[in-house]
Amino acid sequence: MAKVKPVPDGYHTATPYLSVRGGENAIAFYKKAFGAEERMRMPGPGGTIMHAEIKIGDSVVMLADENPEMGTRSPSSLNGTTGSILLYLNDVDVAFGRAIAAGAKELMAPQDLFWGDRMGKLADPFGHEWALATHTEDVAPEEMARRARAMSGQ
Repeated sequence: MAKVKPVPDGYHTATPYLSVRGGENAIAFYKKAFGAEERMRMPGPGGTIMHAEIKIGDSVVMLADENPEMGTRSPSSLNGTTGSILLYLNDVDVAFGRAIAAGAKELMAPQDLFWGDRMGKLADPFGHEWALATHTEDVAPEEMARRARAMSGQ
């Protein structure tokens, strides 16, 4: 019998799992905004999505419609989110514009940051926050600390 890999092919050690209200619409949004590819979908009762997987770049993101009976609630139900997802992209400005055009809300316009990323933040129509970034500079830890102090006025 062949040995099963502890991390399946095509996945990474950490995989985000999003709870959304309106899974069908969420998948359509992620395709349009982030160029996601749908890998699979398992339908749930009443037209909901019990489980789906999309691929953004080289990473899988799992999602399902919220199910309060099972303890999963979306940001829409919670009136906020408890985390965010960071996407590294080839061109943050182009990707950010595409996401806004697809219906995302700007939280922070893309800007060059002291740690060597150009980054912007947005909220998707389902309440999840996304940081979009392009790494523009390798910054040594000492230089990063100096820049952080300078930025904070210390």
